[in-house]
Amino acid sequence: MKSHQTPQTMKPATAAKKLGVYLEATPAEFQEGVVSRTELNALQADPPEWLLELRRNGPHPRPVVAAKLGVSISGLARAGVTEALTTEQIDALKEESPEWLQRERATQAEVRKEAVRIKEKKAESGEQPRRPRS
Repeated sequence: MKSHQTPQTMKPATAAKKLGVYLEATPAEFQEGVVSRTELNALQADPPEWLLELRRNGPHPRPVVAAKLGVSISGLARAGVTEALTTEQIDALKEESPEWLQRERATQAEVRKEAVRIKEKKAESGEQPRRPRS
């Protein structure tokens, strides 16, 4: 007797997160269906035009916006940026360089420096670094 394995599927929101795109900007058929692991791998390996366009011009989800601006997601929230932004809007913010963006970038730089310091201190003491949570 053979056991039949069902393909692993995920909700569109999970697939959009894994692809780094804003779900509401994806095509309706993507939003309304389920995505198998095989389909996700195919989208990553050979992205269709709609996926390339979203990655290039947005709108981008908050984690992508935060990364492009060099701030944390919390920093975006503190600044009142809660919606998805396009690449053009992100570039305009960089150009404008408002005070909140400068402050959040400085905060993020301090966080990174502290993380490096802690990692180096642990390496000196021979302690194994902790793996970040996924």
